[in-house]
Amino acid sequence: MSINAKPYKETLNLPATEFAMKANLPTREPEIQASWREQDLYGQLRRARKGSPVRVLHDGPPYANGDIHMGTALNKMLKDFVVRSLSMRGFDSPYVPGWDTHGLPIEHKVMKDLGSKAAGLSRAEIREMCRVEAMKWVDVQRGQFRRLGVMGDWEDPYLTLDHRYEAGITDVLADLLEGDYVFRQLKPIHWCTSDQTALAEAELEYHDETSPSIYVLLPMVAGVPEAWLRAEGSKAEEWRAMIWTTTPWTLPANVAVAVHPDLEYAGVRYVDPETGAVVRTILGAELVEKVMALRKVADYAEVGHCKGRDLEHAQYRHPFIDRVSPIVLASYVSVEDGTGLVHTAPGHGGEDYQTGRAYQLPVLSPVDPAGKFTDEAPEWLVGLHVFAANPKVVARLKESGDLYFEMPLSHSYPHCWRCKKPVIFRATEQWFVGVDRNDLRGRTLEEIRNAVKWYPAWGQSRIEAMVSLRPDWCISRQRSWGVPIPALGCTTCNAQLLTAETARHFRDLFRKEGADAWFSRPVEEILPPDAKCPQCGGAEFRKEGDILDVWFESGSSHRAVLAGGFELGFPAHMYLEGSDQHRGWFQSSILTSVGTTGKAPFESILTHGFVVDDKGQKMSKSLGNVVSAVKATEQHGADVLRLMVAGMDYADDVRISERSIKEASESYRKIRNTFRYLLGNLEDYERFDPSTVDLETLHDIDLWALGQLNQVVREALSAYEKYEFYWVVKKLNNFLSITLSSFYLDVLKDRLYAEEPTGPDRRAAQFVLFKLHEVLTRLLAPILPHTAEECWGYLPHGHGFPASVHLATFPEPDPRWDDPQRDARWAALREARDAVLKALEGLRKDKTIGSAQEAAVEVVAAPADLPVLQADRELLATICLVSEVTVREGGPVAEGAERFQVSASKSTYAKCERCWNYREEVGKDAKHPTLCGRCVRVIESLNAKGPA
Repeated sequence: MSINAKPYKETLNLPATEFAMKANLPTREPEIQASWREQDLYGQLRRARKGSPVRVLHDGPPYANGDIHMGTALNKMLKDFVVRSLSMRGFDSPYVPGWDTHGLPIEHKVMKDLGSKAAGLSRAEIREMCRVEAMKWVDVQRGQFRRLGVMGDWEDPYLTLDHRYEAGITDVLADLLEGDYVFRQLKPIHWCTSDQTALAEAELEYHDETSPSIYVLLPMVAGVPEAWLRAEGSKAEEWRAMIWTTTPWTLPANVAVAVHPDLEYAGVRYVDPETGAVVRTILGAELVEKVMALRKVADYAEVGHCKGRDLEHAQYRHPFIDRVSPIVLASYVSVEDGTGLVHTAPGHGGEDYQTGRAYQLPVLSPVDPAGKFTDEAPEWLVGLHVFAANPKVVARLKESGDLYFEMPLSHSYPHCWRCKKPVIFRATEQWFVGVDRNDLRGRTLEEIRNAVKWYPAWGQSRIEAMVSLRPDWCISRQRSWGVPIPALGCTTCNAQLLTAETARHFRDLFRKEGADAWFSRPVEEILPPDAKCPQCGGAEFRKEGDILDVWFESGSSHRAVLAGGFELGFPAHMYLEGSDQHRGWFQSSILTSVGTTGKAPFESILTHGFVVDDKGQKMSKSLGNVVSAVKATEQHGADVLRLMVAGMDYADDVRISERSIKEASESYRKIRNTFRYLLGNLEDYERFDPSTVDLETLHDIDLWALGQLNQVVREALSAYEKYEFYWVVKKLNNFLSITLSSFYLDVLKDRLYAEEPTGPDRRAAQFVLFKLHEVLTRLLAPILPHTAEECWGYLPHGHGFPASVHLATFPEPDPRWDDPQRDARWAALREARDAVLKALEGLRKDKTIGSAQEAAVEVVAAPADLPVLQADRELLATICLVSEVTVREGGPVAEGAERFQVSASKSTYAKCERCWNYREEVGKDAKHPTLCGRCVRVIESLNAKGPA
């Protein structure tokens, strides 16, 4: 070494970068987001993609109440993955976030805060307070979604309380009226007695509830088969029809008993084991033994059989009301439970109502909005809540001798999604969309089957089943906070005026003044011109009080947003929500869209599972397993949460816990360290221009690495196209940790650290690092937007790279690096390397060597593999990180045996002071006796060039 030269260790090219090892995401991410807003990155992206094919993911509006939770965070992150990946695939993919700002939860909160003061306020005043409450949470959630790195038009979101949106809802209603889908009828619907409003199926939750299960004997009046009467020498009045119900409170509304026309029924005579009385009753033949066993009845006989149709029009007397009612036929009756005879109350059940219509039965529902019996019920029930009335009804039946058996039954029962209390079926005058009018159901199913792509595929059969079985859609609600159904009640005859023309009149009013005009302005000021009662021709009206179901509101977003003023285009490319929306938003959207346009509002549907803890249990405060999305973001950073979510198969329930976040944090750390290694050896591009590298200088291993990069690009792009983000994460993680960190970059260290800084060998390696840096950054950008942006900022300017990675498009495979024969050769070399590293473990364990560099190995290979290994033994030593490799021919590999046999020993060569490799030439250069031949060459070149 020359006198003025540096010590050998100071001539090494050690990594140097400003890309920090510690991400400090909770601090760094908000800074990056602020820069995006300052640059108007979303606006830049819209301008950059203008004119490209449009693919819109339409945002299902979350409810504007409370902080976001892990479920809403999961949903928004998945949407962001889709939108960002579509943009990087070259599509124009605008994202307009939205909020559902009407509905019961907000009104419930306002009314609760007001307490007794609410009674003194007008509906308009309550609505204003609801508006303030909703907008407060819109602002809170907007900040929380932005903090997750979700990119979109946050300055102009769509809100269901916006005048434009309210007009769009009313426009959909007008079209459905014009198509004769909308009607008003007295009909049983799910009713919350706590919130005193109708509920849609999507607003129900099912929980276990214990109800009284009772078997009731109804006195027959007529219609008992003659053969049974003759056999017993009895009269019809001596027989009973036995029904079973778990809702004793509905018995006051009983007007029929249903039997199945084709089922077998038995006339049974039994001796009551308690009273000794002889009782004759009608039961489903298959259930006789089971029902008799309930009371341990031993003395019974079947005196005759008949089909259910033989009992049609038979009559029985109500057990505690002076009313005679018929036995009717219904195909839904079964003998799985009960007695085979079904208590029928058209005012309190959907199937009962349909049977009632077929037989023109009265629709009785002596229950008020609060769930209390009215004076239409027996005097001893008036004023009682229906559930409190259950024991009273049972006691009355027991007292009259009409109760056969009673026991508690735990079963799944519908509850209100908001107040969590059990709901009832109650007949009221409501507005409906008839799903079988103009074959709306059939045309919707046709779109589901033929016009929509489902991710995962089973989503199609799920929604098909729901639409096939769903009842007519009750679209009216008895609340204040929402868009009114602009129906006018005639003050003379009480008929309702609601037509397509009148609805469009109010649509125009709402577009100008908002739906508040309905509540704040006198009816005389807002009447449509020349409004006349359709029944009596009267011209004086009152405003009716119902509002539209919030699912109708959100389901109209295809008109208000896609085809409205946001210029997104109809239909949307995708709707993406949780799997519960098969019965919610997906269904309300497709029904309103097919009814008004004839086609589905979406080309594809992607659904995800629910967030659960690591044991698969639903998160709840009582279990103490809730992971706060807001706190997790503040503690770990959004990119860690995004990596965790992207790495999970969202088609199933998504398990999230502190442990899964920590695992994602560790995975993120490894990804970041790999990029830090790349940038450190690129010296942050301060002294390296990738365009100056002669590609002829690339080593074979460099070409192989670029070929492997091609493969991971293909696999990642394929996964992005299928929205399989977990495959993107898996492929990239494997590539980063196994292909790069455990192999290529490990092998590359010697060349990067010890070769001449600007020499062709090191520059060739740096070129590959550059390609890895810019390609992998783009592939990771939709998932890790903040970290990708940070990495992208180090790329050299003037090379055609946009200022932000999010303005870039995905990389394409470079066919120059594809070579299947080379890849096959390298597969053999890597397998040989694995065999070598396995053999070295033994030497490490017995302390023969401290590192692989101290070892000399011999590889025994079959004749077929020999040419590959012998072609470049120095390369084999380099990739195995050992002193030297000798190769010897062995016999053919037996089935099940190792492909390569390896023996290893400590090298007899000296260690190079500079690169720490053990080489034969160490000590042979008098000037540099402690260096290997390569390091001598590098030092001499550096000395010749003088100080840098």
